[in-house]
Amino acid sequence: MLYDNHGRKINYVRLAVTDRCNLRCYYCMPENGIVYMKRKDLLSFEEMERLMRIFSELGISKLRITGGEPFVRKGIMEFLEKMSAIPKIEQIHITTNGSFTKDYVRQLENLNVHSINLSLDSLDRQRFLDITRRDMFDTVMETFHELLKSSIRVKINMVVMEGRNIDDIRPMLELTRDHDVSVRFIEEMPFNGSGGNPTFWPMKKILDYVRQQYPDIEKLPDPEASTSQNYQIPGYTGSFGIIAAYTRTFCGTCNRIRITPQGTLKTCLYDNGGLSFRDILRSGASDEEIAQTLIKAMGRRYKDGFEAEKDRGASSPVSESMATIGG
Repeated sequence: MLYDNHGRKINYVRLAVTDRCNLRCYYCMPENGIVYMKRKDLLSFEEMERLMRIFSELGISKLRITGGEPFVRKGIMEFLEKMSAIPKIEQIHITTNGSFTKDYVRQLENLNVHSINLSLDSLDRQRFLDITRRDMFDTVMETFHELLKSSIRVKINMVVMEGRNIDDIRPMLELTRDHDVSVRFIEEMPFNGSGGNPTFWPMKKILDYVRQQYPDIEKLPDPEASTSQNYQIPGYTGSFGIIAAYTRTFCGTCNRIRITPQGTLKTCLYDNGGLSFRDILRSGASDEEIAQTLIKAMGRRYKDGFEAEKDRGASSPVSESMATIGG
């Protein structure tokens, strides 16, 4: 097994396969988008496969595919087939905005994809348009209903934003009345391509708001290394959780690392990166050298997101788009 210098077991990789996205969500990137990386600067699928095979031999058993929007990258289904064939990868999860996912649901089910996190910040067509700057609400909802017909576990990720989608909190919770879904309310972060999160609602404020609507909510046990604190409304089929992505209350049990689209290792969402597995791969390094590089990196991992952000310094504040990191 792979452990960091704080004794935390690392068994989960979030792999961003592209920085490109067809939406322009307010909390992720500016309206005119970001400067995308050149194709040659991205990891190839072959390089990603090699990394994941090496990492799996070190104890990585859970893989989340992210972007950008992963389904905009050509060849994604063939890549997922290869990931599902790695013996020691026990779970594959995907985070998607749902705009290109509907036609792949049956294939994903056949690949035994464990869960899909659907980024959906509003159930109101106009608010969806205002947040994403794209008119794709119907398409995303079609994907949602197609997923409900499958055996894939469905989660909805909603970033909570003052003045934009607070009125969606109750409708989102009502989705859990009859559907076995998990709605997760996420604290807004400054990874929006410009920095700052003036509309930030902390976890406590979100929970207090929910309790005003549903005073008798029940606390559920949180899975090991869970990023969310989880609850259920009595009598409802599904559940909901709150992810303290900005107040960072879950760092002490963090079991995950990230690989960005260009192959940079991020041992914490808030760190500045620096170790390029792309360059190491392309230098001709052996599998053993790559494995040892990851082991050494785990020996100097930040204690938490605050320490990682502080180490960036004033000259490099958190401001990059989440699409360049991997959502």
